[in-house]
Amino acid sequence: MTAIKHALQRDIFTPNDERLLGIVNVCKAGKKKKNCFLCATVSTERPVQVKVVKVKKSDKGDFYKRQLTWELRDLTEVDAKDASKENPEFDLHFEKVYRWVASSTAEKNSFISCIWKLNQRYLRKKVEFVNVSSQLLEESVPSGESQSVAGGDEDALDEYQELSTREEQDIEGMMEMCEFAVSNAEAFAEQLSRELQVLDGANIQSIMASEKQVNILMHLLDEALSEVDTIEGKLSSYEEMLQSVKEQMDQISQSNRLIQISNTNNGKLLDEIQFVVNYMDLSKGHIRALQEGDLMSPKGIEACINASEALLQCMNVALRPGHDKLMAVTQQQLLFAELRDTFARRLTNHLNNVFVHQGHDQSSTLSQHTAEMMLPKHSPLHRDLLRYAKLMEWLKNTHREKYEGLSRTYVDYMSRLYEREIKDFFEVAKIKMAGTTKEAKGKFGLHGSSGKLTGSTSSLNKLTVQGSNSRRSQSSSLLDMGNMSASDLDVADRTKFDKIFEQVLSELEPLCLAEQDFISKFFKLQQHPTVIPPLAQPETEESDGGTPSRVAPQAEHRHSLSSEKDLVRLMMNKIFQSIETELNSLIALGDKIDSFNSLYMLVKMSHHVWTAENVDPASYLSTTLGNVLVTVKRNFDKCISGQIRQMEEIKISKKSKVGILPFVTNFEEFAELAETIFRNAERRGDLDKAYVKLIRAVFVNVEKVASESQKTPRDVVMMENFHHIFSTLSRLKISCLDAERREAKHKYTDHLQSYVINSLGQPLEKLNHFFEGVEARVAQGVREEEVSYQLAFNKQELRKVIKEYPGKEVKKGLDNLYKKVDKHLCEEESLLQVVWHSMQDEFIRQYKHFEDLIGRCYPGSGITMEFTIQDMLEYFSSIAQSH
Repeated sequence: MTAIKHALQRDIFTPNDERLLGIVNVCKAGKKKKNCFLCATVSTERPVQVKVVKVKKSDKGDFYKRQLTWELRDLTEVDAKDASKENPEFDLHFEKVYRWVASSTAEKNSFISCIWKLNQRYLRKKVEFVNVSSQLLEESVPSGESQSVAGGDEDALDEYQELSTREEQDIEGMMEMCEFAVSNAEAFAEQLSRELQVLDGANIQSIMASEKQVNILMHLLDEALSEVDTIEGKLSSYEEMLQSVKEQMDQISQSNRLIQISNTNNGKLLDEIQFVVNYMDLSKGHIRALQEGDLMSPKGIEACINASEALLQCMNVALRPGHDKLMAVTQQQLLFAELRDTFARRLTNHLNNVFVHQGHDQSSTLSQHTAEMMLPKHSPLHRDLLRYAKLMEWLKNTHREKYEGLSRTYVDYMSRLYEREIKDFFEVAKIKMAGTTKEAKGKFGLHGSSGKLTGSTSSLNKLTVQGSNSRRSQSSSLLDMGNMSASDLDVADRTKFDKIFEQVLSELEPLCLAEQDFISKFFKLQQHPTVIPPLAQPETEESDGGTPSRVAPQAEHRHSLSSEKDLVRLMMNKIFQSIETELNSLIALGDKIDSFNSLYMLVKMSHHVWTAENVDPASYLSTTLGNVLVTVKRNFDKCISGQIRQMEEIKISKKSKVGILPFVTNFEEFAELAETIFRNAERRGDLDKAYVKLIRAVFVNVEKVASESQKTPRDVVMMENFHHIFSTLSRLKISCLDAERREAKHKYTDHLQSYVINSLGQPLEKLNHFFEGVEARVAQGVREEEVSYQLAFNKQELRKVIKEYPGKEVKKGLDNLYKKVDKHLCEEESLLQVVWHSMQDEFIRQYKHFEDLIGRCYPGSGITMEFTIQDMLEYFSSIAQSH
């Protein structure tokens, strides 16, 4: 217990300037035992305060803490339960009765004794002690009432004192006089005893001799004692007088302390009242604005905005602990809730009426806008509604259900309005698109019958090659509408279609952007994340052409989205749910009119998607146009596939020459059109891939047709068509087809040379055979100068063969050759002079080769050809001029 008492004094009471005088280990009577300590303490500062403190061991660690504190003056009674028997129970009567059970009766008695002493010392016997042994209280009474109450603790036994220096010297001197003191302690003790007896006898004799002085001393002592008694009586009276003064001073000190506490509490109460009044008071003007404010005029709206913000501030004030128990605060909160509900209901009803009213005004001007192929502008509606943006933000923060209901109402109404406007707008666009083709061709009749570049996938299925003359007559039969050609009609219609499609996109883009911007501002959806209903999310897919396409809606809905941008996109999807469908329908119509319209649509759609992505990649416009771009890209790929299929299904006539194949001409027109459309386009890569597919298909099918041709030699078909392809690619300078351009030139050159060589073997056939035999003998090892001695190749045989080809016959053979070449070649490509000049060069080369063989194998024979090189040049020139 001493260790615990020391620890409590050090850790708990010393920091508070208190002194621990009594302690008892107790637990509450009749309950589960939870031990604690009751401590009797006094303060070390004046005025002295006597307290009873309950100390308990902490649950979180091995240390003690104060739990309860009572002033001793509040103690009215101490009940020890039984004065005759040992009983550890006792009661302390403060504001209520506390029943305790001490760990031992001795500790209980010691603690009650300490309380009794403190009561005697500081409270003047105000506490009543019941069932306490009188012996216990008598033992606690000190010999004099002026003795300190803590005398029992302060009176200590005489403690051991060290010897002084003089005493040590006397003992050492005595031990030196008796040398045997250390070796024989008994002898030394006997000697000391004898000397002590001698000294006692001397003292007694001295005292008996001075009896008179002793009597005088005793008389003086009696007088001193009487004086002491007198002084003690006076001191006791003084102490009683001072005790009453002390009690009065204690009461004054206590009163001052209570006054100070009261002032402090009053100041805190004033602060709390000012806080409540300042932050939970709504002015009458704000209340009137919330209840009756005009939601039509700008001033009324401004007043309602200010009032709603003030109401929100009052409702969101952070109340301090205990404020919610105040009746005034509760009443204000009820008032604020009522004002909030009333104003939210008024605002919701008013905005619903505004939606309906503005919608009727918009519908009245719908017809004239659609007739002009223009979408109505909703900027007046947006401008009027944006005045309520702050009120919508207030509604979002205070009445989420009404806010969401109002947003659903807006979306439902606007979706019907926009659906009607967009449907009418697209109907006008479709009529204008269909009208262009009806005026020009009578419901696409021109495209269905001509062999020109068209969007009809079946236009070439039954196309046959009827020769250049029949093809020219077929093209001329398609001319109508004055002097315009079919190609001119195609270009005009496609240009008009391009303008209509661009106008459609140009009208949709600002409409969607303006509506999305309005929704973000009006519904305050650009700042904080929230949880929203399911929304179809986009996914990336590959298009048929192998290029990454735009996002497409997912098949399944996700049930929660974390950003308000997704909520904006959800509202936009509902409002403009018909845009994607109408765009796909318009694209299908354009593709039906002319599949090459997909080129225009691909460029325009790509540009608008690129523009939308730069503004906001996640916007509704970007997503929707991206989805539609997938359809356009597929139509473009379908168009390319259709052209390739037309090439593969082409049939040629067995009775007429082939000439330039229709699909070669179609590719030229396609490339010219595509280069015009895709100039500075964003999706050039799609066109380059289409070029490669088409040109490879052209190469393959040119070779196929050339191999199947019966009327026209294969070399002529290859030469003419690859020359046309090379000229086209050189003129258009398509960088991705440089390799194909070089390949076309190579094929054209090879087949030109092959055709020339094969054709020139016929005019001098016998002479060719003769010199081939000569070269064969030389190759077999016959010396060149000995060839003339061979029977079949002697000089007479040579002269005989040469005489068969006089100049006149050669010219006649060349004239027949020219006619045959002219019959093989077509007029469109104008290759006749090129071929004829190549034949002239080849003929001269062969002539020089024959002369060289004659000079080497028949030296000195004087044999020469019947015609010279100059004669040949005249033959070729005169034949070309005559035709």
